[in-house]
Amino acid sequence: MKPKLLVVDDEKNTREALRRALEGSFEVFLTYNVESTKNILKIDPVDVVLTDLRLGNESGLDVLKLVQSQVPPPPCVVMTAYGSVESAVEAMRRGAYDYVTKPLDLDRAEILLKRAVRTLRVEQENQSLRAQLDRSFGLERILGHSVAMEKVLDRVRQVADSKASVLLEGESGTGKELVARAIHGLSSRRGGPFVAVHCAALSPQLLESELFGHEKGSFTGATERRVGRFEQANGGTIFLDEIGEIDPATQVKLLRVLGERSLERVGGNQLIEVDVRLLVATHRSLEKMVREGKFREDLYFRIRVVQIDLPPLRDRPEDIPVLAEAFRREYGQENGKAGVAFSPASMDCLRGYRWPGNVRELRTAVEHGVVLARGAVIEPEDLPSAVRGDGVGRATMGGGSISNLEKVEHSAIQEAYKKSGKNVSAAARELGISRRTLQRKLAVLGKKGKVRP
Repeated sequence: MKPKLLVVDDEKNTREALRRALEGSFEVFLTYNVESTKNILKIDPVDVVLTDLRLGNESGLDVLKLVQSQVPPPPCVVMTAYGSVESAVEAMRRGAYDYVTKPLDLDRAEILLKRAVRTLRVEQENQSLRAQLDRSFGLERILGHSVAMEKVLDRVRQVADSKASVLLEGESGTGKELVARAIHGLSSRRGGPFVAVHCAALSPQLLESELFGHEKGSFTGATERRVGRFEQANGGTIFLDEIGEIDPATQVKLLRVLGERSLERVGGNQLIEVDVRLLVATHRSLEKMVREGKFREDLYFRIRVVQIDLPPLRDRPEDIPVLAEAFRREYGQENGKAGVAFSPASMDCLRGYRWPGNVRELRTAVEHGVVLARGAVIEPEDLPSAVRGDGVGRATMGGGSISNLEKVEHSAIQEAYKKSGKNVSAAARELGISRRTLQRKLAVLGKKGKVRP
């Protein structure tokens, strides 16, 4: 099928001349202003647009803006008089694919339009392939459409097929192991093993044995030889979670293994070569630990070739509904409640909570809600009490009770409300919560005499 070309020009003779010249290579549509262009694009998406920059009293820049609002946006080539090239340059700054000057060289214009279509096709194919890779190798499990998470996913794709060690930093529950598995799944090592070690769960002696293995009789209880996790991960990826918790002696041995690509088991003297890609994670700042003398600087630079910082959930509130809906579907299927849904009030509770436990806590809260829902709707009372804000973690004070978290929340609300000039919408944006949630919280504070409308 011929690609679809939309020509926008306010001169009828020019439109018809372009149709005759280009209809051999394109299916040509003609419009003459912004409104008629909008109507065409509503009916039938096109592959490329050719628009004049002067459309009577209107501007081709408005056509460009309209075209860019399409999903996906087709490339747009602009036409301009020879003496107004600066206008075409401005159009390209705003996203135009290229420009041609009048009077048109029709052969050049046709070549340029065909090239624009090929560019669109390649981009669509790349997006399709990337989506297939994401589905196949784990990125589809990392949910969220916020700018912060898009940056994380872009960095994951960039580093996945390299040999570089990657440091993942972020609070507990932000999905560091999920990201590590996605990096492995997108790499050329995906056919090899992915071995995860949670360093904080093991004592120094057990961790050394777990990582590097041991020989029979090397210490009390070593009744047989043990192959360590580095050997198990040979040809694949090893993921060391909470690397900031390993002791100084193990840090030294790990540094040597990374430098020499070989190891000795505990109690052994045979060098064993290993080919392993290293990914590490921590909820602490390793840079700060280095300054405090709690982590070796040389090891820090060895493992931090690339660093990816995972944002806490409170910094990407727009992802909360996306994640909550995914968990609702998952636990609805598991518990025979596939049709269960959130009420507006319960979703407000989820949006308004700060999620100190991040995505892991949200997952648990949604499962709690699905399990306790009495009918087809998850109401606020079905959610954990901390999430709905009615009393968990409260300390008794003078016959009443109030949580420290609640005090902090009240202070933040008062400050944002005052700073915004008592503009509820602006204060809600500042706090990262919905307007309805803020109105509900302000009503509570108003009854306590802590804010005035």
